[in-house]
Amino acid sequence: MRSAAAYAKINLGLVVGHLRPDGKHEVATALVRIDLYDTVEVESTRSGEILVEGFEDTIVRRALEELTRKAGESCGWKVTIDKHIPVAAGLGGGSSDAGTALRLANDLLDRPLARRQLHALAADLGSDVPFFLEDGSQLATGDGSELEPIAIPLDFWVVLVLPAGATKTSTADVYRSFDVRARDADFGQRRAALVRALREARGASDLAALPRNDLVSSPVTDDLMRLGALHADVTGAGPAVYGLFEDQGRAERAARELKGRGRWWVVRPSPIS
Repeated sequence: MRSAAAYAKINLGLVVGHLRPDGKHEVATALVRIDLYDTVEVESTRSGEILVEGFEDTIVRRALEELTRKAGESCGWKVTIDKHIPVAAGLGGGSSDAGTALRLANDLLDRPLARRQLHALAADLGSDVPFFLEDGSQLATGDGSELEPIAIPLDFWVVLVLPAGATKTSTADVYRSFDVRARDADFGQRRAALVRALREARGASDLAALPRNDLVSSPVTDDLMRLGALHADVTGAGPAVYGLFEDQGRAERAARELKGRGRWWVVRPSPIS
């Protein structure tokens, strides 16, 4: 039996481009784990069945079904998820659970899949899933599953807000809305600007230069900036919003100011970011 923390992520910048032949969009974003996490426990069984307890997450089930099939083994799995990451918030909770379960289960196999095989399996499940097989912050490009380690200053605190009454529009609908309103002729320039801002950042204050999320926006970002955030944005397809702050005290004061707006957390980048 193995267990591990499955961390949430935030997107630092999200630049979106054209629709690809595979039906996905070109994107560029920096993915950073934050210290808000589920706990995933995986045990190999002889039942040949997959049992998910605590929180029934279908992507975890599909991940282990595919892992077992590709590995050619007949074992079953018992997975227990202690859930703390809000569901459908743009924080990658389901993808993190799936990536963590994949990594733990693969380690328990008699013939584990090679890293390249595991990455391909994860990418078929969802563009965010491969990130959760890796350590450290990553620049995600292509459809979001092409990863490159990137050194980002992590000397900041994160105020995370899930606005009251917010519901997640399906990711497909969010992208369709983007296609209706957006022109992507300058995607290459905007992508280059994002990468430049990330690579030139030497401290938290430099992250103020990051572009905003192309997909979605929220008035809560304006509130966070008014309360002293260096940078504020919606993460992923939302609806969760984050603000980056240089010190804990200012972050906690901002969170208290926003307590009537919804659920909130004050966290750091995760220990393995």
